[in-house]
Order: sequence, then C-alpha cells, then structure tokens
Amino acid sequence: MLLEDKPFIEASAPEPISFAPGLKTMAQVISYIFHPLFLPLVVTYLCVTAMPEQFVYFKEISRVFSFDILYIRVFANTLLFPLLVVVLGRALGFVSSIYLKSQQDRIIPYVASIIFYFWTFYTFKREGEAPPFMNAFFLGIFIAVILSLVANNFVKISMHTVGWGGMIGFFIMLMFGMDMNVALPLAIIFVISGLVATARMILNAHTTGEIYIGFIVGIISQMLGYWFVG
Repeated sequence: MLLEDKPFIEASAPEPISFAPGLKTMAQVISYIFHPLFLPLVVTYLCVTAMPEQFVYFKEISRVFSFDILYIRVFANTLLFPLLVVVLGRALGFVSSIYLKSQQDRIIPYVASIIFYFWTFYTFKREGEAPPFMNAFFLGIFIAVILSLVANNFVKISMHTVGWGGMIGFFIMLMFGMDMNVALPLAIIFVISGLVATARMILNAHTTGEIYIGFIVGIISQMLGYWFVG
C-alpha cells in the first residue's frame, strides 16, 4: 500500500496530569495568596516603606481631611473595582464563573481593568508628584492588561504569571534603570513566581506555553512602561 493511502490518524491531546488532593489544595491556596490583583497594593506599600522620601509630596496631595488616602486610591482602582466588575458580571450572567476559567469570561474584566489601570496611571501622572518609577509601574500594568486582552483571542494567557512577570520586570528596572540594590527582593520574587507558576500547572489551569507567555508579557510591559515614562 502506498504511503498516501494510509489513513491519517490525528494525535490526541495529552491528558492532564492528576495530582494528589492535598497538593491541589496547597496550589489553590498559593494562587489565592499571591493573586495578581494584590500586587499593585503590595508594590505601593513596599516602595513607600523603603523610600519614604520619594513620596513626601505625593502623599500630601493624597490627603483628605488630614487622612492619607494613597493606599485607598490604589486599593480601590486596582483591586476593589476590578473585583466588583467580576462579581457584577457573574450576577448579570455575563461571566459564567468568578474564577474566569474561560477566555470569553475574561473579556469584560480585561476591558474594565484597562480603564481602571489607565485612570490610576493618568491621575498619578497628572498630579505630577508621584515618583517616576511608580508612574512607570502603573503604565506597565496598563500595557500588560492590553496585551493580555489581545493574547486572550488566541490563548488563555495566565494572569498570575503576567502579574508576577510584571513584578520581575519592575524590580529589574529599579536595579538597572535606577541603580537600586534590590537583589534580595528580586530573588524572593523569582522564588514566589516559580511557586505561582507551579501552582497554576498543578491545578491544570494553564499549559506551559500560557505560563511562559504570561511571564514574557509582564516583563516586557514593565520595560515599555519604564521606557515611555523615562
């Protein structure tokens, strides 16, 4: 029989690896604790704590009735409002699951997050008192969400690794762009990023390619943010 006469057999997709329930529970906890929505607030706290002199005037213009609302601004724009969009989307039937397991579920949250992150960057930049590296950070997040929305048309990019890739990119920019000694926190971030990526794979939430694409998008976005602001 000729080679072309042989029936073509399509290769089946590999079955997802099954892990022990305890390991899956641990992976779920890691995914919750190190969720990317928490990262803007964490970065803001770390930067204000480590470099308070850079935020003296910025915190002054963020006061309402002598109360510092800088953290509240970051919390509302980058965590509270995106969460409310997901919850409202689920309540109205636009989102099938608050865990955003499908690419279609992620469209509305991505679009809403683009608005919220741009507003955060724009207001901080407009006020003129935010340190340049913070403006670059929030611009990088804005770019990352746009790229994630575009990539969502083709793959279910990992939002977790986009976030932690952004952390890596931001601290690399602090190290090489501003000559800051952030070797220790950067090493810790690499370890946490590895844990998060492993957790997402244990939960079969993403393929290896989607994990790597997330890291690449996060790192490149922060570099672009630094380049545009710098």
